[in-house]
Amino acid sequence: MTNPYERLAGIFPMLFAFFDPEDRLDRDAMRRQVETLIGWKVHGLAVLGLATEVNKLSLPERLTLLEWVSEDNAGRLPLAVTVAEPSVPGQIEFAQAAAEAGAEWIILQPPPVHGIDETQLIDFFGAVASSVNIPVGLQLAPEFLGSDLSAGGLNELGRRHPNVTHLKVEMTPLAIEELIERTDDRFTVFNGRAGLEMVDSIDAGCSGIIPGAECADRLARIYDDLRIGSAEARAKAESEYAAIAGLIGFLFASLDTFLLYGKILAGRRFGIETAAPRRPHRHSSTFGLSLLERHARLLLE
Repeated sequence: MTNPYERLAGIFPMLFAFFDPEDRLDRDAMRRQVETLIGWKVHGLAVLGLATEVNKLSLPERLTLLEWVSEDNAGRLPLAVTVAEPSVPGQIEFAQAAAEAGAEWIILQPPPVHGIDETQLIDFFGAVASSVNIPVGLQLAPEFLGSDLSAGGLNELGRRHPNVTHLKVEMTPLAIEELIERTDDRFTVFNGRAGLEMVDSIDAGCSGIIPGAECADRLARIYDDLRIGSAEARAKAESEYAAIAGLIGFLFASLDTFLLYGKILAGRRFGIETAAPRRPHRHSSTFGLSLLERHARLLLE
């Protein structure tokens, strides 16, 4: 198995997009988030994925967030940028902008078209990968994005385009282990799922996790303990993960739940007053907030 502790590995929290009371991107809140995460000693940063509410951002807003995060990070941590434009020209343009802004790798989302065959998807991703000279990742999240690639399709992309080196998946550890085996350990794999089953995902062969930002400090410490590899460090990692597993399970009930309650929790921990999904969004309930308080009490003390 490939060593999972290379440079582009570890905990790369996907940044939330924070908005002011007028629903505009909040510059100060975004800077506070980046500085907090770097202080938490995460291993990298990611932006413009589903947790960033990329589907609610205009192209100028996505470019603005890319600029802000790159500026605030200032090269201190590896930066992954999700590319979610719906066309090949759009993805090429944004991928090149991300590379110029300092992204160390990009994550390509499939186009929002259901029912396209695998050949078209391979051609779509391949055309974008050919336009940049940095590592390219593919997002495999059919539950959220509709499209998927088989192991054979992934291997074909990797053969045609050597810079297609990463996968960002939303999978169970069992499915991840099978995928890594069927793709001959060709790709560096990151799991998402808000950090659900993180320890098992690392054991399955993941090089890292792309969770939300709300408990990234704990996940980074857990990852570092797993990297040490001793029995004592392993036991500590498992114990620390067990302490937040209930919280992650609560947040990952659905994407809407994660965006609402995960962002509330992140806002409290970052000291950001306005921390809600962009309108329109579901509203929190008294019961939901009580569950968040209970599951997150260790993080809020």
